[in-house]
Amino acid sequence: MNPTIYDVSRLSGVSIATVSRAFSNPERVREDTRRKVFEAAEVLHYSPNAIARAMARQRTDKIAFLICKEGATILDEFYAGICTGIMRETNRSDFELVISTAADWDTASNTSKNKQVEGVILGGNARPDMIAELQNRDLAVVLVNNRIQGLDIPCVVSDEYGGVRQALEHLIGRGHRNIAMLAGRFSPYILGERYRAFLEVTQAHGLPADTRHIKLCDPTVESAAEACLELLSRQDRPTAIFGGNDVMAAGAMKAALRLGLRVPEDLAVTGLDDSSACGMLEPELTSVHIDCRRMGELSVARLQALLAGETDAPQVTVVPTELRVRGSS
Repeated sequence: MNPTIYDVSRLSGVSIATVSRAFSNPERVREDTRRKVFEAAEVLHYSPNAIARAMARQRTDKIAFLICKEGATILDEFYAGICTGIMRETNRSDFELVISTAADWDTASNTSKNKQVEGVILGGNARPDMIAELQNRDLAVVLVNNRIQGLDIPCVVSDEYGGVRQALEHLIGRGHRNIAMLAGRFSPYILGERYRAFLEVTQAHGLPADTRHIKLCDPTVESAAEACLELLSRQDRPTAIFGGNDVMAAGAMKAALRLGLRVPEDLAVTGLDDSSACGMLEPELTSVHIDCRRMGELSVARLQALLAGETDAPQVTVVPTELRVRGSS
């Protein structure tokens, strides 16, 4: 039987997409990887014409960005920022980009089997079964704004721990000793990093590391306001609130207003994301800036490295955060 591109892939130890790229765009493949592919093709007597025909069938130069957030749309501000970075980076390359939510993608998969893409960037709390299904189809997968322990998948995340630390040290520097955190129901990785940061930073500054100061709620104004009202009804109510995102911080400010408290005189509030909402609130919201565009750009770079067969790219890429101080604190 005539050898196939699958035979070359198995013998060289790289993916079919990388075999395809090694012959069509060799400059996009590392030299040692190209050598493996060409040596395997020579051993198998896989002729250039056969390779060209196989590549014409196999190669799509398409990648997908899927937003894995319940109820999300592609207009979600946080993921729109990541998407901007992804589009900016793919426009510099030969890739065609498909953008969707995970829910819409699953629905479309029943009829068009995932648009024949070569790789997928999953944004947010991706389901393990979806990741497994994509990997079973030999697709390159990169996570952005999430990390899953035990899965050997490159991921790009913001400095969640550092962002919480910056906000808390700012509040502590303003004299606050009784600080509470509204912890949103995000992915286990993000929630875990913020939870750990809150306890460790407060303890390091001599404050009581008390889990009663952490309220878990949905990342919505209503849920955050309800949780904050409970915190503020305590006899030893907090004098400062750190919101897990800007929407939750807005809920804290709403709760303060209902109780007749002044921000920041009676209650200081900080958020996380540095979204457009910060300038809409009064006073304007102090928030931790996350460089979503950079996260998007780096996720494309990690996906390209996977498709090129690179083995020395970092598994975890952390994008720094920066506190933006405004009137709420």
